Amino acid sequence: MRRVLAERGIERVAGVLLDLGVSSPQLEEPARGFSFVRDGPLDMRMDPTRGESAADWLARAEQEEIREVIRNYGEERFAQSVAAAIVAARGREPLRTTRQLAEVVGRAVRTREPGQHPATRTFQALRIHVNQELEELALALPEAADLLEPGGRLAVISFHSLEDRIVKTFIRERSTADRLPRGVPVRASELPKPQLAAVGRAVKAGEAEVRRNPRARSAVLRAAEKAASGPWRA
Repeated sequence: MRRVLAERGIERVAGVLLDLGVSSPQLEEPARGFSFVRDGPLDMRMDPTRGESAADWLARAEQEEIREVIRNYGEERFAQSVAAAIVAARGREPLRTTRQLAEVVGRAVRTREPGQHPATRTFQALRIHVNQELEELALALPEAADLLEPGGRLAVISFHSLEDRIVKTFIRERSTADRLPRGVPVRASELPKPQLAAVGRAVKAGEAEVRRNPRARSAVLRAAEKAASGPWRA
């Protein structure tokens, strides 16, 4: 962000909106490999010209590594069974398409919430891992806050509990003043002020919005405002 803005002669901005969701065209284009609904190459990269595809990673990763990714990023309670099934399946033939992987996962997941495909959590976990989405978010939040002008606002829409946890923690930490041990001879006015102030509570899509756009059902919006006067705590 800082580099792109500097190229345009911009040092500060009045607001930053981070929409962390995968776009519908990405999900619906089989060639991108994000979805198990339409068969396509098992890619999942946001930028197909960079990094390692999901197929390549699954071909080389150890079973324990696959299990951890599916458990941690997909919150899949059958992660162990899914990882074992993937390793067994790739021993028979390479997993190169979304349909192949969805069928393997479907046989390994014994139960699933009504209306949810058995492979939903595994595909989500692999997408997050392949694109390093949580790491990118952790880098983007402080840079966005630093680029705000006093009174500027940061708004983040997340679609996953892990993303929302990172955003919530970041805003809380940047909105909390430093605490010193009791008895330290420092006036409260001399303490570094928090960089941000949370704006309201988290906002979720209402019933009417979810009816219009079912993919909004998991969206959570959080916002914070940059302090109007310094010094700020980095």
